[in-house]
Amino acid sequence: MKTDAITEEVELEVRGMTCDSCALHVTKALRGVGGVLEVEVPGWRSGRARLVVEPKVDGNALTAAVKDAGYRARELSRNRVTPDEPAQDWGRKADYDLVVIGTGGAGVAAAIRGAELGKKVCLIESGTIGGTCVNIGCVPSKTLIRAAEAFHRAKNHTFAGVRTSADCLEWPAIIGQKDELVSELRQNKYVDVIKSYGDSITLVRGRARLQADGSVQLEDGQSCRPEKIVIATGASPKILPLPGAEEAGVLTSTTLMAAPRQPESLIVIGGRAVALELGQALARLGTKVTILQRSSRLLPEVEPEVAAALMDYLREEGITIHTAAVPEAIRREGNEKILTAAIDGKRAEFRAEEVLMAVGRVPNSRGMGLEEAGIKLDHDGFVIVDDRMRTSNARIFAAGDVTTFPKLVYVAAAAGGVAAENALNDGDKRLDLSVLPDVIFTDPQVATVGLTEARAREQGYEVKVANLPLAYVPRALAARDTRGMIKLIADKSSDRLLGAHILAAEGGEVIQTAALAVRFGKEHGFTVSDLRGMLFPYLVQAEGLKLAAQTFDKDVSQLSCCAG
Repeated sequence: MKTDAITEEVELEVRGMTCDSCALHVTKALRGVGGVLEVEVPGWRSGRARLVVEPKVDGNALTAAVKDAGYRARELSRNRVTPDEPAQDWGRKADYDLVVIGTGGAGVAAAIRGAELGKKVCLIESGTIGGTCVNIGCVPSKTLIRAAEAFHRAKNHTFAGVRTSADCLEWPAIIGQKDELVSELRQNKYVDVIKSYGDSITLVRGRARLQADGSVQLEDGQSCRPEKIVIATGASPKILPLPGAEEAGVLTSTTLMAAPRQPESLIVIGGRAVALELGQALARLGTKVTILQRSSRLLPEVEPEVAAALMDYLREEGITIHTAAVPEAIRREGNEKILTAAIDGKRAEFRAEEVLMAVGRVPNSRGMGLEEAGIKLDHDGFVIVDDRMRTSNARIFAAGDVTTFPKLVYVAAAAGGVAAENALNDGDKRLDLSVLPDVIFTDPQVATVGLTEARAREQGYEVKVANLPLAYVPRALAARDTRGMIKLIADKSSDRLLGAHILAAEGGEVIQTAALAVRFGKEHGFTVSDLRGMLFPYLVQAEGLKLAAQTFDKDVSQLSCCAG
């Protein structure tokens, strides 16, 4: 950080953080203390907060702010910092106003924003244009999931006493249609969009590395000198270093969705979004699926009753699920792969044709010269940024999955625009993730926004909770699919909605309404009573939010249709 006066660097130990949102809450709380210039929470697992403050800032004020946010803190160190010396070579005879490394959602958004601001942008890509979402993430996975869902419903669904049937789906046909859509969207939404900005955006192919003199060099020796840089190189599937895994061979989400044939049996290591989405999709297409989750339950971050209900539904579809299962080793025997795992202290073996690792992602940050450029990384190698997308190098910004922020494409795209605008205008625009809806595309879908009940209590709220089984939602009854629930968490004193958690078919289409209620509650005092008093169209799934809001003080079983 470039400064013009003496400052102090303070490191705090922070206890009680359990997720990415916690890190954001702590960051926001510390920024609210007068005299705090910079705040960096390098991921919730770090248990740390690093600050740049004016010398007058008292450590007690910092720990008190963290306590008010629902966490505990103590000061570990405090060091005086003299003003930075400007880098003499940086920016001399710059070739570009902005160099963006990566063409995924974050990178292209940053490049577009730079062009909109009338700047000259260089966009560098070492692989396939479009990044994770369109090529190997959201688009292909949801295409596969939707095909499996349609096949499953046609094959098994009974409607009004009549059972429908369907012919089998051929794997090559599904993969072919998926590849066709991916190619079309990559061309229309990335390649053509980049071209449409003409000379404002120059696309360059190659692997980039930051140099000590402020330039960016490609592997073929070419280099350019930018005024500012945005790193948006994304992340890749994580592979656990299990003994025998490399020799036996394992699949990732990327390689599974490109496999030439559908596996007859599959062991899935992991119990979060990707593991459950792809596991259910493959099971519905006829693969025998076993899911092994290290944690004591699936989806540890969501409400426990939602996770438990989803696990029951998956098991009803024939998926075998083991929780508290710690993978130990993999070996190959003939055409099978055998995975050894410890479950409740006992060793067990699982056999399948293939093993899928769906245990998170690792940043594409190696070999880029980031640390040499003074960019701080967390213990997993993700780039540490604040909510203005600034790194520890004042001339370099970062956005998207390569950073410590949530790994969601809509977060990445928003962050890319913020990064470019702040870089080029020396701006102070912040990325607000205080109300962040999320959807897991299982069937039924898991859709969430705001605080869980446990987090709300940890933050000191006196909460009231409403739980509505989907069997009370007319849309679910008409669709003959009453699997799921809606859970609302509200503050008793203010009647403000703090969180909504939905397990329902097409729950993702409902959650944004709840997100608006949470946001307008924070900003404008919108209450549960206001939500309850709104008019909802009859026979839509979102009406369940109104019914759940009524559940706070009424027995919905005693209400007629559309009762207010």
